[in-house]
Amino acid sequence: MSGAALLLPGQGSQFVGMGRELAEAFPVVRELYEQADATLGVGLARLCREGPEGELTATENAQPAILVHSYAVWKLVADAVGTPVVAAGHSLGEFTAHLIAGTFSFEDALRIVRRRGELMAKSGEERPGTMAAVLGLDAEVLAEICERLPSGTVVPANLNAPGQVVISGDVDAVREASARAGDAGARRVVPLNVGGAFHSPLMAVAAEGLAAALDAARVGDPRFPVVANSTAEPVTDADGARERLVEQLTSPVRWMDVIHRMSGFGPSRWLELGPGNVLTGLLRRIDRDLRAESIGDPATVEAFLGAAISDT
Repeated sequence: MSGAALLLPGQGSQFVGMGRELAEAFPVVRELYEQADATLGVGLARLCREGPEGELTATENAQPAILVHSYAVWKLVADAVGTPVVAAGHSLGEFTAHLIAGTFSFEDALRIVRRRGELMAKSGEERPGTMAAVLGLDAEVLAEICERLPSGTVVPANLNAPGQVVISGDVDAVREASARAGDAGARRVVPLNVGGAFHSPLMAVAAEGLAAALDAARVGDPRFPVVANSTAEPVTDADGARERLVEQLTSPVRWMDVIHRMSGFGPSRWLELGPGNVLTGLLRRIDRDLRAESIGDPATVEAFLGAAISDT
């Protein structure tokens, strides 16, 4: 099976019980969770299985939890998939994409995303910010609203799909931009329960710390292209990976552009690996001709592998 495009989910996809069935069904997954616990010095496996939800949702825990889940699924289907033609991940998922591409080891990936989560949480405490999802409003109109605010910082942070944009910034600025978006015809504005203004200039201090964490890790050239959130261009070398992963923290996730760029590689199929199916839904909204398969539990893993065998 060749020519697959991989989609790796980001923060918000975590849930209590994630990975439990996979670990029960597949010894290799249990081993990954044990390795994660030993590497980080925390009970990540227990936290994923049992919660509590508030602790799992904490940025520094959610990010490694999602990375492990997605990587576990990859380990189970890798032989059937073969070398992907291209991959991308939404925010945190970009790190998972690079892990799968061999840009860094599993242990280094765990340490990097754990540190990333800690830095993002700390940044949110030092300069409080928030985010809101704006539905049913053109992205250019929303960007203009953000630019015209008289005070505070607010920017489009996640360009997820047509009519679905997330804004991020200072609390008052996000509140004012949300009100103006409603006046401009937004169908709905949903405040998000997050610990900071992610993918905005408010994350500048966190970006500095993340650069240091990446510099301390062994980073190599990815084995296949990983399309970056910040530029929607493929990354094929170690230096580019470092630069784009740091840049991502203060730049918008250009997910629509990412998908269009991935399409240019002509993948034969699209696979979302890990918890949830958010990216599968976004793919359909971005291009109705595209379909993705979501693989995240024993049933979907076994169905995928069974289909792969029948195709050979």
